Amino acid sequence: MIVEKVTSIQVAERAGVSQSAVSRVFTPGASVSKKTAEKVRKAAKELGYRPNILARAMVSGRSRIIGLVVAYLENYFYPEVVEKLSNSLQERGYHVLIFMASQTTGNIDDVMEEILDYQVDGIILASVALSSDIATRCQQAGVPAVLFNRSQSGEGVTSVTSDNHAGGRKAARLLVAGGHHRLGYIAGWEGASTQRDREAGFRAGLAEAGQSLFAREVGDFNADRARDAARRMFEHAPAQRPDAVFVANDHMAFAVMDVLRFELGLSVPHDVSVIGYDDVPPAAWLAYGLTTIRQRANLMVAETVAALIEMIESQDPPMPRNIQIDGPLILRKSTRIPEGWTPERIGHEGL
Repeated sequence: MIVEKVTSIQVAERAGVSQSAVSRVFTPGASVSKKTAEKVRKAAKELGYRPNILARAMVSGRSRIIGLVVAYLENYFYPEVVEKLSNSLQERGYHVLIFMASQTTGNIDDVMEEILDYQVDGIILASVALSSDIATRCQQAGVPAVLFNRSQSGEGVTSVTSDNHAGGRKAARLLVAGGHHRLGYIAGWEGASTQRDREAGFRAGLAEAGQSLFAREVGDFNADRARDAARRMFEHAPAQRPDAVFVANDHMAFAVMDVLRFELGLSVPHDVSVIGYDDVPPAAWLAYGLTTIRQRANLMVAETVAALIEMIESQDPPMPRNIQIDGPLILRKSTRIPEGWTPERIGHEGL
């Protein structure tokens, strides 16, 4: 049985208003009186009417849909970010279409081609890179794109990240001040700017203290690979293994701590201090008590949405820029705390 769709004309007749008034009621940001809106919504509910967003997009040239590309969600940081991005965009009258991609450039390019076919108004890429070909395609199609938690030079794309280099330096300074001399680093995915900048900052902080990296392994931002990396790094005799390790994100740091304590029988922080990056909720759990660098998700989301909306709605789009947000050092029990050190103070709005 085929049921005919209710039209805006029928809603207008039921509400006693014009068809254009019905259209304005269901157009975000359009001007309409409260009384008219109430009548139209009441009539629409009674008739079971739903506006045809795609048809409206064809007329206006605007879909009010934002494509959000996410590489992986097993890291606690990203489900929270996806929720915050979605809520913030919806408050501004935009809808979010989520696409999953792998870390490989080829896969991302395929996903991006699909997104552009949906006639989205803008694109946010969370923790994925953008090839020069796709960046050019977006520009030619007039579709602005913002990188979230990734940056890249030379592509003319706006990016929003924490200050990863500064965060890496903070990690080094803490561990050096804690009396450590054999410092290890477990890297994330080598193709990520976040990995590159955190390691560069960590090495710079060590160099400032007259030290160099004692050991390095790669965990690829993956828990299983991080466990393997920890086993390789700490399988040696005490004098040949690190007495502290900076792990490129919390997701891997939890896996590393589990290996140290439950497989190798090491005490954290008595035998090994561990520091991560992100400050996801489990970092504060008593089971981990992970010292970490906080990514200020609220500020990063606010900057990302503001930059994208400005590019979409401005008559004179701004120049691409790289926005970096400083992340505070959060001290917990997984590291030796040097005398006199306290957690950095930040306001509620900076969480």
